[in-house]
Amino acid sequence: QARERERLFAILRNLVKWENTTNEAILEVAREEIRKSWERTCADNADHPRAAELFDLEHLPAFHDPFAGGGAIPLEAQRLGLEAHASDLNPVAVLINKAMIEIPPKFAGRPPVNPESRQRALGAKQWKGAAGLAEDVRYYGQWMRDEAERRIGHLYPKVRVTEEMAAERPDLERYAGRELTVIAWLWARTVHSPNPAFAEVEVPLVSNFMLSTKKGKEAWVEPIVEGRGYRFKVRVGPPPDAEVTKRGTKTAGSGSPFRCLVSGVPMPFEYLRSEGRAGRMSARLMAIVAEGDRSRVYLPPTAEHEAAALAAAPKWRPDSALPEKALGFRVQQYGMTQWADLFTERQLTALTTLSDLVGDARAKAHQDAISVERERERERERERETGGVDSRPLHDGGAGPAAYADAVSAYLAFAISKQADAANSLCRWGPTVQCVLQLFGRQSIPMVWDHAEGNPIGSASGSWSVFVDGIAKTFAKGLSSDSVLPGRAVAATAETQTESDNRVVSTDPPYYDNIGYADISDFFYVWLRRTLGSTFPALFSTLAVPKTEELIATPYRHDSRNAAERFFLKGMTQAMRRLAEQANASFPVSIYYAFKQSESKSDIGIVRTGWETFLDAVISAGLSITGTWPMRTERTSRLVGMDTNALASSIVLVCRQRPADARPASWGEFRNALQSDLPPALVELQKAGTAPVDLAQAAIGPGMAVFTRWAGVFDQDGEKITVGQALALINDILDRTLAEQEGDFDPDTRWALAWFTEHHFDEGEYGIAETLSKAKNTSVAGLVEAGILRSRGGRVRLLRPEELPEDWDPWTDRRLTVWEMVHHLVRVLEGEGEIAAGRLLRRIGGGGETARALAHSLYGICDRQKRTAEAHLYNSLVISWPELTRIAREDHGRQQRLV
Repeated sequence: QARERERLFAILRNLVKWENTTNEAILEVAREEIRKSWERTCADNADHPRAAELFDLEHLPAFHDPFAGGGAIPLEAQRLGLEAHASDLNPVAVLINKAMIEIPPKFAGRPPVNPESRQRALGAKQWKGAAGLAEDVRYYGQWMRDEAERRIGHLYPKVRVTEEMAAERPDLERYAGRELTVIAWLWARTVHSPNPAFAEVEVPLVSNFMLSTKKGKEAWVEPIVEGRGYRFKVRVGPPPDAEVTKRGTKTAGSGSPFRCLVSGVPMPFEYLRSEGRAGRMSARLMAIVAEGDRSRVYLPPTAEHEAAALAAAPKWRPDSALPEKALGFRVQQYGMTQWADLFTERQLTALTTLSDLVGDARAKAHQDAISVERERERERERERETGGVDSRPLHDGGAGPAAYADAVSAYLAFAISKQADAANSLCRWGPTVQCVLQLFGRQSIPMVWDHAEGNPIGSASGSWSVFVDGIAKTFAKGLSSDSVLPGRAVAATAETQTESDNRVVSTDPPYYDNIGYADISDFFYVWLRRTLGSTFPALFSTLAVPKTEELIATPYRHDSRNAAERFFLKGMTQAMRRLAEQANASFPVSIYYAFKQSESKSDIGIVRTGWETFLDAVISAGLSITGTWPMRTERTSRLVGMDTNALASSIVLVCRQRPADARPASWGEFRNALQSDLPPALVELQKAGTAPVDLAQAAIGPGMAVFTRWAGVFDQDGEKITVGQALALINDILDRTLAEQEGDFDPDTRWALAWFTEHHFDEGEYGIAETLSKAKNTSVAGLVEAGILRSRGGRVRLLRPEELPEDWDPWTDRRLTVWEMVHHLVRVLEGEGEIAAGRLLRRIGGGGETARALAHSLYGICDRQKRTAEAHLYNSLVISWPELTRIAREDHGRQQRLV
């Protein structure tokens, strides 16, 4: 079993590598394994009364995701050879899934219809998968860009580097007299000064004056106050006071967020909100970023460029209202009450122009597609196989010229969504990466004071051409083969959908109250509806994304938190029941769940409300949890994960229908089974490299697998045990199991662990250390000899990893401790990388597993005490453990061969 599991894991390791995304040989290996599994399933069910219907050897079972969202799971199912079905309540999500799994297979293998590609290829090139469609998206996208420049190019002028600019800054001398293409305009919001003596002055609200923090290429804005006004200058080089420059006009160390640049008077949040609600918040150009000779050029603002932006007059505005209250929304209190308020006039003009041009591009693509189809029809006529041109649109199931043009326009509309994400007045400038940062770095709409406005008709990051090219590359790579089965995406609620009938189900449900998907989706919906309303009339029939049935626990929609929780529990239970009733019984339902919610106290201890409610829904629907595993799915670079102990894994719950003859159990029976089964499961989770930050949540899986064996668990009074009570017991056994693992540590390590709990790597009194050493059966002198402690002048402290000797060798260490093993591994991993750490682990040998357990314990201590930096060290070591083990094993094999 271990060998077979490792063989299958090897296939998975190859599949998840980005460079193998379009490797058909590797994909085919996985598809073959799926076919073999289906053959075994069909053989095992040959005697089933509906075997001919349910277990057709010639056709793999279809797949369905009822919470399809961004479409990642259905797309992978399709790439692995299954017929993929996706459903979601959210029309934006449905459209994404159509673009991922439904549209590309419909036009797979077709050459592009645009005249340029047809002339260049001369019919000789083979267009595999979605490559032809992607080529047309690029072509008509470029046509849109050129036409947009013709219509609104005057709003985006080039910037001239004057002799005066060059005279002030030597770095500009080579650009003197040249016109440069603008990458971005940087603006500062302004309000009238609260100081009555300066009431007419519109003062800037700037959170950061840095333009570039790249070493050796620093640039920053210097505000210069002149009498009752001010102006902005751009400087290069390190600022004289970096902290002040990075702070902008914020007030340091007080409750007032900003100060008046001219008078120095504090401006509290409530003043800024009242100014915004009164319509007295404006903006002023602060700097211009231009394309230089292979570098960014930072220039001061000019009256011409400020006037160009103010000259814009959009002919349409998304004037639908923002939600009064919604998760992650912060802008309404500053007077932004409509979606249009999130954009500048120039941004609205550009987005409206591009939206209109999608229709024009669709018309061009339609005519070109008709021309191609007529040529094909003439060929078919010669072969006497003509059936006429399919004139049905895409939403009616068409596959001819009209449907093809609809498909092209759908991807161009997604480019408008990307443009809107990076072209609104809530986008920041990134001084580190030196580009405009999109609004949705996280799932929220926060207030932004100084904002960056990109150039949509330029060629740098944030431009239309970059977005179109990125979208074309993505869906072309997603479908690189002509043999992929067609998919289907529909709008449906998870509680009532019928797509799961007799299908394999895997899904990633909404995370309780973490994200307001529907409210945030309206940001994109208003533009998609304007652009594609007639192309997908059923999807965009409402003014906004449906919200009443959205399965999240939002108190503002349900009057209270309790009502919101009841709504979530009822809806999720019905959705899970739907899966239990419909999904193919031969296969488990796999559910991904990943969120870390603040804990709340109750009479049963500490529980995680979101998890408790979700698990309650799964169990109430008649599902048993038969397996769980943490899967690393979240990027550590995402904004919400940076410098935090955020979850890095999704917990995969593997569920099946609970047997009809499942019996009830007593509390004692459940407790005994949990005490027997959970500790070994925790060891397996640790061996697999489950990050300490994820372990507590990962442990819920095997614990609930025990809890759901029975029809119910009851206490001595006959009361049914709740999920919350079960979770409390699981957490208790987890804590005790981790504590018991400390019994395997040597005396020196047990002393170091106890000392670390109180002092970490800080100094403490010698006398206290000596007293503790007696209790742990060791001595301070012995700890110094072991090389883990420094004792000097009546004070002692543990040595930090970086202070440990670089030539340490566990084979020659006369007083080897688990503490040393862990911290030398940390030192080498941080300083030299995984290969060196893996080789060190090989020399540590059998003590490695104990070292891993200590790393878990140390992480727990640091996490509880909010020592994030130290917690990160131990978390990183455990995360890397499977790879270190592999390297150690291979290094051992190499050494054996040499011998």
